[in-house]
Amino acid sequence: MAATLYCFGESGNAYKAALTMQLCGYEWQPRFVDFFGGESRSAGFRALNPMGEVPVLVEGDMVLTQSGVIQDHVARRTGRMAGASDPEVLRWLLWDNHKLSSQAGMTRFLMNFLPEDKRPGEVIRFMQGRLKAAYATLNAHLDGREWIAGEAPSLADCACAGYLYYPEPFGFERTAWPHIDAWLARLGAQPGWKHPYDLMPGSPADRQ
Repeated sequence: MAATLYCFGESGNAYKAALTMQLCGYEWQPRFVDFFGGESRSAGFRALNPMGEVPVLVEGDMVLTQSGVIQDHVARRTGRMAGASDPEVLRWLLWDNHKLSSQAGMTRFLMNFLPEDKRPGEVIRFMQGRLKAAYATLNAHLDGREWIAGEAPSLADCACAGYLYYPEPFGFERTAWPHIDAWLARLGAQPGWKHPYDLMPGSPADRQ
């Protein structure tokens, strides 16, 4: 029986889990969560995940939440990627969570998913400054490397790429960071890779 991933296409954190499953050849199916319609705050969804967040992986009687936990489960189950038991992979998973994805996700939300008159310019500029420092760290690390940790794609690559394929503006231009750009191209060439809006249901176009 295929696992079910509760997700929506606009969620970079859900994309981390979905992309990991794709690249590892994991059998799964998406279940759309209407985040912008309030489903993740509903009693029914919170019975599944009291944190009120996607992604959620349901597989038989097992329910897993948080993208890193789901990623590591897939890596352990398939043996196809280095997981959190590798200290270097874990180091970058934690770095991404604190320095990259959390800030990219917030900045992208503030710039694209709030009404224009409610977008806090000073906050956005501050977050973009912090993101620029994160991009510089990742770009420098990838100088001379194909992958973030080790000689093949790992959970670290799927995590750190979680928001970087999205087309909405949030202060990231691939061409400004050549080593990140080349790395994203390599990851995008892996068998099974799909853009988040092709991999999971739900995109801005669906809500227009």
